[in-house]
Amino acid sequence: MNRFCIQQFGPIDNISIDFGDLTILVGPQASGKSVTLETLKLAVDRDYIVDTLDRYNYIFGHNAEKILNVYYGEGMAAIWKKYTKIELDGKAFVRKNLPKKGSGNDETLFYIPAQRILSIPDGRPKYFGEFDNSSPYVLRSFSETLRLFMQHGMGNADVLFPMGNRLKGFLRRSFDESIFHKAKIIMEERASQKKMVLNVDGMSIPFMSWSAGQKEFMPLLLAFYCLSAPPSKVVKKEKYKYVVIEEPEMGLHPRAIISVILQILELIQSGGYKVIVSTHSPVFLEFAWAFNLLKENKEHQYEGLYEIFGVPENSPVREMLEGLFDKTIKTYYFKRGNGNGKVVSHDISSLDVTDTDTIIAEWGGLSEFSSLVSEIVSKYMIDNGE
Repeated sequence: MNRFCIQQFGPIDNISIDFGDLTILVGPQASGKSVTLETLKLAVDRDYIVDTLDRYNYIFGHNAEKILNVYYGEGMAAIWKKYTKIELDGKAFVRKNLPKKGSGNDETLFYIPAQRILSIPDGRPKYFGEFDNSSPYVLRSFSETLRLFMQHGMGNADVLFPMGNRLKGFLRRSFDESIFHKAKIIMEERASQKKMVLNVDGMSIPFMSWSAGQKEFMPLLLAFYCLSAPPSKVVKKEKYKYVVIEEPEMGLHPRAIISVILQILELIQSGGYKVIVSTHSPVFLEFAWAFNLLKENKEHQYEGLYEIFGVPENSPVREMLEGLFDKTIKTYYFKRGNGNGKVVSHDISSLDVTDTDTIIAEWGGLSEFSSLVSEIVSKYMIDNGE
């Protein structure tokens, strides 16, 4: 998977993405990032998706509109216009092929949706069929994956965090320090159902009483377990080549976001995945900007990288990060423009703060406010003779 292009599709006018080992998508709300990523999933895993819908007794015959409504959510079929063009690696992905019976291919793109908190609204993953028709396929599928993994892929574990064999030790400690603060996440029977509770200071706190960041992070953590844990018959991580993570920063402090970035780098380095992230957090772009600059500095690039993540000497993190600068990070900005309100993409991978193009210099708007504040403060400090 190297290039993905969409034209005249829902809110999108023209999107073109050349993937790196890590690809970051930025842009305002409702700028087409999610629909682009969902369409990428459909193009990559169409056969698997059709087989899955058939397995859950969705009846669509030869009707592409029914598939689109099930996949994107009820009423969304109109997103595919008469003049829509979708290409993956130069090969056209056409509407008329959607209803064709799948050929049993394995799933290759692991999708972690922005609405992931809805997969565990009361502390347990929901069944695929529990969602109503307005819910997109990627949410239903993600929730079902977590449910099956927790039931059959974790050895009936009652302690979900910390777990010694699910994440590398330095990542487990990093998440503990930035998110859970010595608390344990356990499965506890409540009303004849096992649900997640947070065990801290002798209390068992129900899921809905956790902090917002802890709740938002929990399905993301379980997804990391799926992709980083020992091989499982339920989640065949060796079959996956690509990982999409929408808005991994939800509810998290910047320190916790740095821990998430480190986990993403581990997926790229150790798992060999290509990872695509959509985000509204400047922390991801700050890392990508620093990565680009350090990549040019052959002499001290790793020293700088270790300092960014606070990696001490003799830490196994250093071994994990070895060779990282052989990888590529690509960044794209999604913007409504061209006078018609439709979305176009801009390659801002250079993240050059001196670029005359403000879209690049202000990193797609994520550094715009901090730059403005700095200019205003500097101006008035100078006016006051400071």
